[in-house]
Amino acid sequence: MNNIATMGKHTKILGWIILIAGFFALMSPFFAGASVAVVVGMMMLISGVVRVVDSFQGGGVWTGLFGVLYSITGFMIVAEPLSGLLALTMLLIIYFMFVGVGEVISAFQMRPVKGWGLMLFSGIISILLAMMIWSQWPLSGVWAVGTLVGIQLIFSGITMISVGSIAKKLA
Repeated sequence: MNNIATMGKHTKILGWIILIAGFFALMSPFFAGASVAVVVGMMMLISGVVRVVDSFQGGGVWTGLFGVLYSITGFMIVAEPLSGLLALTMLLIIYFMFVGVGEVISAFQMRPVKGWGLMLFSGIISILLAMMIWSQWPLSGVWAVGTLVGIQLIFSGITMISVGSIAKKLA
């Protein structure tokens, strides 16, 4: 039981840190979004280098070519975070639109099963969010990614605080 109490305490502390980080992200969505772009760029750069190395160890020409493409793209995002942020925002618009349309179609296919209305609602919200971000393009590139990351961090923090509290009570 002591392990559960310790885990609960650590989960709560981590939850508070994540919650605070979420509020900071909402207070400065551009900084948060640019940070996300730089992290994505670094991951792409590292992934690209690994692919290039793999191509010389039997991974093949395509692996090497994709590795070079990943490396160049990652370097460009790190070197120009604003451009990377705009590209990530455009990918976010495309993602929300496709997910929204997919959920709306799925909702009508599963009707009258219980819960189809929630799926329809979720799809409509995703489509509206995509349209809202698109209508403010390219200005939305400054706030969209950082704002959504902030919201996600806040909800994750609240969830972790709740789980940590429950774990402490169970102990």
